[in-house]
Amino acid sequence: MKYRTCVSIGEKNPKKLKSILKKSLSKSDFAEIRLDYMKKSDIPIVLEDVKKNLSRCVCTLRPKSEGGLFVGSENERKSILRLIAEYNPFLLDVEFNTIQKDKKFASYLKKTKCKLLISWHDFKKTPNESLLKSKFIKMKQFSNVVKIVTVAKNISDVSRLLSLYSIKSKSKTVAFCMGEEGRFSRILCLHLGSPFTYVSLGKAIAPGQFSVDEIRSLSP
Repeated sequence: MKYRTCVSIGEKNPKKLKSILKKSLSKSDFAEIRLDYMKKSDIPIVLEDVKKNLSRCVCTLRPKSEGGLFVGSENERKSILRLIAEYNPFLLDVEFNTIQKDKKFASYLKKTKCKLLISWHDFKKTPNESLLKSKFIKMKQFSNVVKIVTVAKNISDVSRLLSLYSIKSKSKTVAFCMGEEGRFSRILCLHLGSPFTYVSLGKAIAPGQFSVDEIRSLSP
C-alpha cells in the first residue's frame, strides 16, 4: 500500500503559504491549511488565492480552546467557517464540541454540501475505551469522516485509541496518538484504515509528527 499523507501547514504569511502549499502538494496527496495561524483579515484573500488547490486541502480554523491559535469570538469563527464551506475544500475540519452545540450551524453546513471532517482532541490523556467509542458514535452522526486524537503516555493508551478502527462503520476514521509514545500510531493508523496521516513539510507542528519525506521513505 502507498502511504497517503496530508501535510499540515502553519504559516502566517499569505504569499509564503501559497508557495509552501504548492511544494506540499507536489510531495503529498493532501495538505491541511491551518487558517488559525493567519490574521482574520487575510483568510478571505488566502482562500481566493489557493481556490484551485482546495480540492486537495483540509481547511482548519482551530480555536485556542481546542489547541489552535484563533483568538476571535466563536461567532466570528463560525462566520469564517461558513465562508470556507462555500469554497468547498476537500474537507472542512469542524470540532465536535462546536457542531454539537449549535444545530443551526450544523444545519447550515449540511446545506452547503461541503464535506466535513468532525474532530475531537484530548491534549492531556487517552480516555477509557467506552468514552472513546461513545464519542465516535456521536461524531459520525455529523460526518462520514471522523478524527479522534489523544495523547499517549504508554502503549496501552495507543492500543485503546486504535481500537476505534474495529468499530464497524461507513465513516472513515482518522485516529492516532500525539506525543513520542504514540508516534508509531501515525503509521499504524494507515494500515487500519485511515484515509491519510498528517505529516509536516519540515519541522513538526504537532507532537510526534513525521515529515512527509520520512513517510515517503517508509512507504511500501
